[in-house]
Amino acid sequence: MARPLDQLPKAHLHLHFTGSMRHSTLLELAQEQGLHLPDALVQDWPPKLRATDERGWFRFQRLYDIARSVLRRESDVYRLLREAAEDEAAEGSRWLEIQVDPSGYAPRFGGLTATLELVLDAAGQAARAADVGIGVIVASNRTRHPLDAKTLARLATQYADKGVTGFGLSNDERRGRARDFDGAFRIARRAGLLAVPHGGELSGAASVAECVDDLEADRIGHGIRSAESPRLMERLADRQIACEVCPTSNVGLGVAQRAGDVPVRRLFEAGVPIALGADDPLLFGARLLPQYELARTVYGFGDAEIAELARQSIRSSAAPDSSKKELLAAVDAWLAG
Repeated sequence: MARPLDQLPKAHLHLHFTGSMRHSTLLELAQEQGLHLPDALVQDWPPKLRATDERGWFRFQRLYDIARSVLRRESDVYRLLREAAEDEAAEGSRWLEIQVDPSGYAPRFGGLTATLELVLDAAGQAARAADVGIGVIVASNRTRHPLDAKTLARLATQYADKGVTGFGLSNDERRGRARDFDGAFRIARRAGLLAVPHGGELSGAASVAECVDDLEADRIGHGIRSAESPRLMERLADRQIACEVCPTSNVGLGVAQRAGDVPVRRLFEAGVPIALGADDPLLFGARLLPQYELARTVYGFGDAEIAELARQSIRSSAAPDSSKKELLAAVDAWLAG
């Protein structure tokens, strides 16, 4: 009998703040506020998306912005993180790193610093209540000026020992080269933050290589296009740079036609560490556990290989060494059970 995947200890390293919201919470908050949601976020949810062209990406971002607009009160932020932590615990995730761009909320919560402090306090409360470790990744935006990213990097460094664990770079790779943001990443790395830029999702292997070469990435958000280059996969394997692979998201955005086309097996067999992630469950309709179910049912991973996926997610995380040791032992116990 196959071992229960919800009891497998794991780390979730690729989850966006707004995108972590429960669909039921989105509907409830919108109703409370008298906000009209488009059909794609109500009866046609999860929305049919295809972001491989500019129009499709714009639609994805528009839906994301609409969802963000329901988070208006501090209590909404506390609720989102409390529910996210509860959902992680239910799926066996014992460590979460959640990405947030404070710029998207700063106007309603008193500025960048106040917004980040609000998120960190809410994350701390949620972590204690659900018994799930939570680190916050401050994410800069590729479509904004690199100076904005430097501002966020400096902000992130001020909270490097207060819950911020990494510095990221998100949004459409086709609209901003990674190398343009090297200054912001230098600031973050000097403070000991992990460098976790997105790459190799909508653009090819060269996008990943640029994140590695110019940003000194510790992990790559998505990174699946690395499979197009055996040489690049060898580099990632040698340096143990993990790819945060989000199969449901890849299909939802049209990066892959079906789950079987996402090169999870190819990356794994090349020795590239993999941390399965859900990206934006609010828009793609699936959280972390279904990604592990795909590993079993679509990619043909046996329990020993699935346990190794969990180990790779834990090793690649920013969790304290003591927590990593405890979680790795728990994975071994799951496999031995």
